[in-house]
Amino acid sequence: MDSNGLYLVLAIGAFCAGFIDAVVGGGGLVQIPALFAAFPSVQPAVLFGTNKVASIIGTTSAAIQYGRRVTIPWRIAIPGAVGALVGSWYGAKAVAYMPPTVLRPLILVLLILVAGYTFMRKDLGSISREGPHDFRATLTAAVIGLVLGFYDGFFGPGTGSFLIFLFIRFLGMDFLRASVTAKIVNVATNFAAIAYFANNVEILWKLGLLMAACNLCGAVVGSRTALRHGTGFVRKMFLAVVSVLIAKLAYDTLAAL
Repeated sequence: MDSNGLYLVLAIGAFCAGFIDAVVGGGGLVQIPALFAAFPSVQPAVLFGTNKVASIIGTTSAAIQYGRRVTIPWRIAIPGAVGALVGSWYGAKAVAYMPPTVLRPLILVLLILVAGYTFMRKDLGSISREGPHDFRATLTAAVIGLVLGFYDGFFGPGTGSFLIFLFIRFLGMDFLRASVTAKIVNVATNFAAIAYFANNVEILWKLGLLMAACNLCGAVVGSRTALRHGTGFVRKMFLAVVSVLIAKLAYDTLAAL
């Protein structure tokens, strides 16, 4: 495939990733494998950095779209974002010392547990059960941001889905509130990772910006679709994306044996 065809495929992949990310997260399921398939000989950190450039614009757009229709819980979102900034910086730094694929079996198990729990709890995320945004809730959000920020900077696929699940499970949010909060935290993780990678590797800026434009278009369509169809649609998409993530990680894990 020539360079024009390659860029076209990556642009389409970025649009699909933006759509998925805007609804439930998991756009890395599309974007990261596409980049690695297109550039198999390029240093992984370069491709992770390029992926973050492609993702941050779409994630920011989705957060803005949700914020116009859904009240943002800033007392949860800000501590989560601060924790994510720190975690993602060190996660990106860890890529240089340990291959991210070592996490694959653990992430596979966690995704299976998340999918099973969400499927069995039919009411999970359908109704908001948020308590007061007190110190405990703020600390919980910061810890979630820190841990998932590290994971996103280090590996990435499924970060948005994990954030949504944890905000629902531990803070009582519904799917829409959890999704808008996850978007804000995800912007922070992407920003920190880009800052680290930009100072340490040669990011493919032209490709990253092209993919960012396509990711943005996908994010606009995805967020509008989610807002139009509500929490029921987001829950179904969540289960679908997590199921595909499980299948992909299971395949990769078995192939590596």
